[in-house]
Amino acid sequence: MKPFFAIVPAICLAAISGCVAPVGPVEVTRFHLPDTTQLGNTMIAVEPGDGMDGASLEFRTYSAAIARELARVGYSESSPGTAAGGQIALLSFDRATYQPGRRNSPVSVGVGGSTGSYRSGVGLGIGFDLSGPPPEQVETRLSVMIRDRESGKTLWEGRASFAVKANSPLADTQLGAAKMAEALFRDFPGNSGETIQVK
Repeated sequence: MKPFFAIVPAICLAAISGCVAPVGPVEVTRFHLPDTTQLGNTMIAVEPGDGMDGASLEFRTYSAAIARELARVGYSESSPGTAAGGQIALLSFDRATYQPGRRNSPVSVGVGGSTGSYRSGVGLGIGFDLSGPPPEQVETRLSVMIRDRESGKTLWEGRASFAVKANSPLADTQLGAAKMAEALFRDFPGNSGETIQVK
């Protein structure tokens, strides 16, 4: 049997890791044309989608994560704005912080009764939930659209979203971008129209 003091640190670490774990897996949906032979094995550039600032640090972080995954599935990186040839990956994302609603009322009322030969009566009990409101969540949504540069035809589109506690390391752009990009391109190109959960 382990000494008590050897068990306490393990319990503390488990509690800490529980505080920063993601609320759920990354939800991913992909769409593509029936013929997927055009995907991979060509030049591609990651470019900003509508409303995206391609010069921002946040965009560059997501762009780098997407470029790594594109290389992993067979693409070769080209410079954004290349005049002709190859494909483009249009990248869009947004992040929002929200406060989840409490599932149960912070006050609960219970009524109990007892009967017997000597005693009878009714008791009223009131309980207060002092745990405070649920922690803030950060939800991130990511979208990548792969198009043929010359024709403008969309060949593949993927969307990913996940939510974590605001104090989780994965709420940080750099860590969250890598996790979402990896989930988005898992088993590329994926089954068109299918939504999966990637842990």
